[in-house]
Amino acid sequence: MRPAIKIAASILGANPVRLEEEIKKIELAGIDLIHIDVMDGHFVPNITMGPFIVEGIRRITDVPLDIHLMIEHPERYVNAFAAAARAGDLITFHRETTEKPKEIIALIKKTGLKAGVSLNPDTPAGMVEDLLDALDMVLVMSVNPGFAGQQFIPEVLPKIARLRSIAPDELDIEVDGGITTETISQAVQQGANVIVAASAIFKTRDTGNAIKTLRQVAEQAAERNVLRG
Repeated sequence: MRPAIKIAASILGANPVRLEEEIKKIELAGIDLIHIDVMDGHFVPNITMGPFIVEGIRRITDVPLDIHLMIEHPERYVNAFAAAARAGDLITFHRETTEKPKEIIALIKKTGLKAGVSLNPDTPAGMVEDLLDALDMVLVMSVNPGFAGQQFIPEVLPKIARLRSIAPDELDIEVDGGITTETISQAVQQGANVIVAASAIFKTRDTGNAIKTLRQVAEQAAERNVLRG
């Protein structure tokens, strides 16, 4: 049985001047996760936020945090981000950044947080096959990481399907990038159950209705999978 559908709001798409207000809105709307993109200007061509911002977000909400490290040498920063978070939150690092992913997974777990590994669009599923039993989540990037508002790359769909076919039943498979009501259905049909949305939530007039709609479309796609057997 696949894990439940979850909707994660990426604050990369939020208004930074009204961040607390934006977070309270999505919390009230029942968002499952707050996705925080951490970029260093090296692994990806953009710079965003560090542990200080994560700590501030943690103070104003009880929603679990989904901390996505798009940075080089993630092992150097795990403890700092873990200190800003709390048990039940999740840290994800990119497989492309390390030759020792098992050591980083162990380091994250040692802090009491959940561990995830992310794959860029061109990185094959085979790069994480030997890690799946140790992970809480695999994040499949459906855009090239760095900026919000990009178009979904459909070539990642077979990778999602491959991961679902070999993953433990309880493993969350997350997809991030270019999510719309059409692409969310495609991703869920292939096996994703955690959906990250930025513009599709924060660039709408009614964030609560946007979250509700995304969840309904995803759950309908998941139900069709069940009916197909």
